[in-house]
Amino acid sequence: MKGHSSQQALLVLGGQWGDEGKGKVVDLLSAGFKAVVRYNGGHNAGHTVKFGDRHFALHLVPSGIIHAGSRCYMGAWMVVDPLALVAEIADLGEKGVDVNGRLTVSPRATLILPSHQALDLAREQARGASSIGTTGRGIGPAYQDLAQRRALRAGVLTEPDRLEADATALMESHNRELELLFGAAPVDIAQAMKSLRQAARVLSPLVGEIGPALNRHGERGEPILFEGAQGIMLDLYHGTYPYVTSSSCLPGAAAVSCGIPIATLGPALGVMKAYVTRVGGGPFPTEIEDEVGDRLRERGNEFGTTTGRPRRCGWFDAVAARYAVRVAGLAGVALMKLDVLDGLEEIRVAVGYKTANGRVLAEPPADARKLAEIEPVYTTLPGWGTTTRGITREKDLPPAARAYLEFFEDHLGVPIVLVSTGPRREETLIRGRSALAERLRHAVHTVQEAAATP
Repeated sequence: MKGHSSQQALLVLGGQWGDEGKGKVVDLLSAGFKAVVRYNGGHNAGHTVKFGDRHFALHLVPSGIIHAGSRCYMGAWMVVDPLALVAEIADLGEKGVDVNGRLTVSPRATLILPSHQALDLAREQARGASSIGTTGRGIGPAYQDLAQRRALRAGVLTEPDRLEADATALMESHNRELELLFGAAPVDIAQAMKSLRQAARVLSPLVGEIGPALNRHGERGEPILFEGAQGIMLDLYHGTYPYVTSSSCLPGAAAVSCGIPIATLGPALGVMKAYVTRVGGGPFPTEIEDEVGDRLRERGNEFGTTTGRPRRCGWFDAVAARYAVRVAGLAGVALMKLDVLDGLEEIRVAVGYKTANGRVLAEPPADARKLAEIEPVYTTLPGWGTTTRGITREKDLPPAARAYLEFFEDHLGVPIVLVSTGPRREETLIRGRSALAERLRHAVHTVQEAAATP
């Protein structure tokens, strides 16, 4: 991008197993960015944004859409359910957020058809006890068709005749698999096509190349914010395979998705919770299966934005977090939901992994079966007796809470630059004097000033 400096860009991604609170971080920062890009995943992701008395649950549209001054883009590595996107746009409109002229969908993004969802559910049911725990939204089957080079891409929404022919042919193929392999009911293609035609009329004006558009933002010196879905430990290649998502969550995926040089992405900010959660199956070394886990789930409202499923809760895993810092090249961490730990007498942190033969691992093993067999090595820290809810200055935190943050930094090797002390925009504090912290401090100050204005 000619004339574009990576210092104008920032990339925000999940540093754990997803559901870390990225929606709040992106919303908080979006006011300072002219362009906000979602670069991976589909409507299996859910980003929650709360401020004042308003609440938005976004699944496809970038969180920056809430800010009127932001232009939003959906990248080529996304899989998009046209019906879900139309419904989300309508919901935003009912809440006073107009996407017209502000949202662009890459013509290279893959479309999810109703038959993809039917296949997803049939395959997951056939796995039985070995199920992965997918959301059943058709994500995996859509990415499979992309890899097989037979997927429909969003550009076809602008060509009604081609949409009719290609979508019908693909759904017929899916129906054969549903009936012959799984004994499942086929999708009603006529009804599906009626819904797709209606969606295409709404979405076709939004389809456009995003690489050249981002290049123009860069040439004008307008900053770009890249927003990832899910989290590093769910990355298709470097996560807890096969209990992962179907796309890459790492920073390099943003460049691939947008068709831009990787050097233009800017620093990566990893979002992590002060504890850990994950949804669905798969190894989870620090999982808490007692009343403490139940308490974290209730206090943290740990139920999926997309599915409503209760999330599995665990102690902070510093081994997995260090791994995430390394593979994603994180420049700093935004630590969310510190206030959920309020009132605990003791807080545990996993600082090592030990195998059955006593070997200590520096990183999570590539084999999920081996990860399921490890024993976490814990350090126990004291809790704090007072609330941290709504604190916006580090000096006002209880001493034990400040010690908790310092302990994290020592083990992660990167600064914790943002701490969330509640779900709303204004319940946030910034730490340190790094260049990244100063950028965040300016954004948070702008939001807090706006919130204080009558």
